[in-house]
Amino acid sequence: MNWRNISQLSKKVYWVGVRDWNRRLFDALIPLPKGTTYNAYLVIGSNKKALIDTVNPGFEKELEEKISKCTNLADIDYVIMNHAEPDHAGAIPYIMSTNSKAMIVTTNKGAKMAQTFYKVPEERIRIVADGDSLDLGDKTLQFIEAPMLHWPETMFTYLKEEKILFPCDFFGSHVAVGLYDDDVEDLLVHAQRYFGEIMMPFRIMGQKAMEKIRGLDIMLIAPSHGPIHRNPNRILKAYSQWVNGETRKKAIVVYATMWNSTEKMIRPIVDTLASEGIELAIHNLTVTDLGDLAKDLVDSKAIVLGSPTVLGGAHPLVVYATFLVKALKPPAKFGIVLSSYGWGGGAVKNIQEILGASKMEVVGAMEINGPPTDNDVGKIIELGKLLAAKIKEEAH
Repeated sequence: MNWRNISQLSKKVYWVGVRDWNRRLFDALIPLPKGTTYNAYLVIGSNKKALIDTVNPGFEKELEEKISKCTNLADIDYVIMNHAEPDHAGAIPYIMSTNSKAMIVTTNKGAKMAQTFYKVPEERIRIVADGDSLDLGDKTLQFIEAPMLHWPETMFTYLKEEKILFPCDFFGSHVAVGLYDDDVEDLLVHAQRYFGEIMMPFRIMGQKAMEKIRGLDIMLIAPSHGPIHRNPNRILKAYSQWVNGETRKKAIVVYATMWNSTEKMIRPIVDTLASEGIELAIHNLTVTDLGDLAKDLVDSKAIVLGSPTVLGGAHPLVVYATFLVKALKPPAKFGIVLSSYGWGGGAVKNIQEILGASKMEVVGAMEINGPPTDNDVGKIIELGKLLAAKIKEEAH
């Protein structure tokens, strides 16, 4: 018995994706506390049928069962590969082996990846470029190249008649619950977390993509992870802020402590910033979720990094977090580095070396031996006031 459920989004347009309730880690890096979905969409035109994106390896049979609610897998004419990463394209080998006629539709760079990763023969690939269209009869798919969101071959697909945008990873979220955005009360929190983890390093390319889709009449945004946006203006507004690096009057505090000396430096600067009306996000790296850290990097105007010294450098957790800050390229304008050491310093220098030629202005750095004295605390408070002034000045 085929008990699988699918959802009709519009006339002859169906969600046939899968929910991965139990996945807890992505790319051996990104925590998934709410699981995720691998969204695939079936579009049935009067002449041709197209599957937009597929699913993660291991879910091929479930995908086929869902498609079979509407048509046979062997009757699909086109598989639209918006993005070659396995969580979206992993079922392509299964589909191609089951269906002898389906063509993979992708960009020029995507064609090379389809051959490399999925062994798709060249004659079964149809290359499309920015603005090209595919006629399904009474439905038309239009393709929009969106490179580096977040791989070089990425494209969006727009279904003109139904006014649905299929942007693959863009506008996504890692959460397994809910079909539509208004089914998930705190969806923007998950979307911001997802943006920070995946899209923030590519904000410039995100700006270009937003400009490309500006003139489209969009009724639904159907990403490849998380719920479908039937209130598209809400996520479009949020993404407009995020890709343009708009920040809040907010500081993110990221630290580790061994014998509490570093934490004794963190507490007075946190208290000072709070008293100055600065919004705060505090992340003790021994217990924090890296996804939450990435979320708070999206809209923080300043970063405070705190670390004890370990063998002449920063604590390994802080080294890792500092590397993430550098790699994710958050829009923060200002930074402070605080460190304590027992018998030899070096953490501040280590952190500054990792940050390298960052555009972030380090407005203060302080390294002390042992726990902070009253005099040290006074200097930390002054650093906090200086940082608060910078944040508030930038906010006007």
